[in-house]
Amino acid sequence: MKLKPVSKPRDTRVFILEQAIPLFAKQGFHGVSMRKLSKATGLSTAALYHHFPDKETLYLGVIKHAFAEKSEGIMKALDIEGTPLEKLDRFILSFTMLMGDDPNFRSLVQWELLDDDESRLKQVTEEVFSEPFQAIANLAKELCSDYDSHMLATSIVGLIMFHFEAKPVHRYLDGGKAKHSDPQNIAQHVSKLLTNTLTV
Repeated sequence: MKLKPVSKPRDTRVFILEQAIPLFAKQGFHGVSMRKLSKATGLSTAALYHHFPDKETLYLGVIKHAFAEKSEGIMKALDIEGTPLEKLDRFILSFTMLMGDDPNFRSLVQWELLDDDESRLKQVTEEVFSEPFQAIANLAKELCSDYDSHMLATSIVGLIMFHFEAKPVHRYLDGGKAKHSDPQNIAQHVSKLLTNTLTV
């Protein structure tokens, strides 16, 4: 008699977060109600509230869940031994590939930047983005002490992210090519640009 494999029980909390990510990515915090989340997950609103006391807590959980892999990749790329320029190259490639693979996360970040809820933005920044950003700022300090490390770290991240944010208009701009949206090409371009700038 052949035994059926025992299926692992579903983690309902993680399931809710994963179903909520594309909804919040498309419609933002204000565009998604608990009723919509109930419909998307197939769970009652009572079941949602059992795992998350309110929409704000659920949304913060979504941001954390969506960023977990990115944060791990960023920290790993920066922790490996090497010169500051080698660390920069690894970070740029890692972060660019992660951004290229996850349009939902990029949309979540854009919604946060456009939103006017200062208390929620502060909480998301402190609990989600602060640690990896500090790691990038530390690298920036290693790269060039003549630059403000906070501004240089912001510029490095911004150089990468804006290429993806501008993707919809690339084909309409003079000289725009399909390769300009390719993550590998973006990573090579940003690495070359920064290396040439920081080693002058």
